[in-house]
Amino acid sequence: MTFTPRAVIFDFDGTILDTESREFLHWQELYRTHGRELALSDWQRGIGTWGAFDPWAGLPDAVQADRENVHARLRDTLHADIAAQDVRPGVRAVLEGVRARGLRLALATSSDRAWVTRWLEQHALLPLFEALATRDDVTRVKPDPELYVLAAQRLGVRAEDCIAVEDSFNGATAAVAAGMRVVVVPNDVTRTQPFPTAWARLDDGYAGGLDGLLAAAQGR
Repeated sequence: MTFTPRAVIFDFDGTILDTESREFLHWQELYRTHGRELALSDWQRGIGTWGAFDPWAGLPDAVQADRENVHARLRDTLHADIAAQDVRPGVRAVLEGVRARGLRLALATSSDRAWVTRWLEQHALLPLFEALATRDDVTRVKPDPELYVLAAQRLGVRAEDCIAVEDSFNGATAAVAAGMRVVVVPNDVTRTQPFPTAWARLDDGYAGGLDGLLAAAQGR
């Protein structure tokens, strides 16, 4: 049976704007400054969700004792770095193409609304989205399906008529649990995660444009 999508629901961090890779690099630098090494496999547990991995636990007691100041410096440096980044190559054309073809467009993210609207506004993408579902709106974030279920409800479409676009294992797990077709578009810190082969995957990012994304969702 041919799959005819009515909506596309995007994750944000790492999928539209690659905040994930930048954040890992800054935490990795903090670890190395204090003679520690932050393993990517540990960091990956926390991508796309909250509470699954505490990066502070691997730092010396002296750093944790000054956590407020260390965190403030880390946050300011990270935010300045993210502010200088562009969105992922090709993603703008895909988002604009979704709307141009009459498909519905929403965002489902484990981040809070203030975070995502800040960056979507900076890159002039916020008006493209008909609905946002953020951590402020739900009891449980990804890998629970609640965010994706809510995004579909806010669009007024069935979950099974949606394509979810994700970069992380936690996020893709949530989309599949909601009953959506998922297309994984991994980035530098997520591409080694254990994605099942049954999940569509675009290792070349958005190079194939919207047609490539839709073809992947169709299993072609």
